[in-house]
Amino acid sequence: MRRVALFGPPATGKSTLARWLSTELNEPHTDLDDILFTPEGPLPLEEFRRQAAEITCTDGWIVEGNFSKLADVVWHRADTLVWLDFPLPLILYRIIRRSLRQLAGREDSAQARRLTWAAAFFARQSLLRTAIRKYRANRPRYARQITETAELGVEVVRLRGPREVRRWKRQTAKGPAESHLREAARHTTGP
Repeated sequence: MRRVALFGPPATGKSTLARWLSTELNEPHTDLDDILFTPEGPLPLEEFRRQAAEITCTDGWIVEGNFSKLADVVWHRADTLVWLDFPLPLILYRIIRRSLRQLAGREDSAQARRLTWAAAFFARQSLLRTAIRKYRANRPRYARQITETAELGVEVVRLRGPREVRRWKRQTAKGPAESHLREAARHTTGP
């Protein structure tokens, strides 16, 4: 595992997991949001695709972001695709908790500095409403695209909650060969 694409809804821990993988695998980490959103505004799609493709044409990388429209230049070039597919109630709880921390000034980030009460909770395009809308709209499309990606030989890892993330991290930290041997032994030996 040297080329990892990681995606999932907001507040699922994408950045935390991507940074951990970057350290664990000793590969560079890129958040696609950092490429797309410039001080002058979002990049045009063609330029965004070009820059993403430039990153993923190297031997090793960890890329995070919810941009399935870049599947051909990110997902299909990965050796592992990680989908953080958490339940909606957990996502909403985490968005509320993180937004309240940011609004209270306990978290400093570019997003936190731009966040307002309306943007977090009350506006038509608030973080909460957007999360619900995108969760419902994107999950079926993601499932289809993941099937296509897996058919190209990319290993797909679908993690459905924090407990599964912790378990996967323990397996990954032990090294891929040792994890597969341990998993195989668990399935071939009885209790």
